[in-house]
Amino acid sequence: MSKFNRRSFLKLSSASVIGVTLGGISLKSYAAEKLDPEDPTAKALKYVHKSEMADKNCANCTHIQAGDDPEWKPCALFPNKLVNNNGWCSAWMKKAG
Repeated sequence: MSKFNRRSFLKLSSASVIGVTLGGISLKSYAAEKLDPEDPTAKALKYVHKSEMADKNCANCTHIQAGDDPEWKPCALFPNKLVNNNGWCSAWMKKAG
């Protein structure tokens, strides 16, 4: 007879669900880190949290991605970081449309 019974299956399933849930939470919190202007990539692209040009900011840049926070959004140029909607960098490109 197999040592793998219903009780073992349920324990293993519960542990897997908890592990996946906690792993997802930690990945989400890691992805929610705000970009530091002192970050090497941010410095190379001259990123600032506040654009000096009214018509050029992260909110109307093609690299900005959808996000939950109205002020901070993910950017394709800075993986796992959030940029300020009012920010700007030298890779800014007007969003089509």
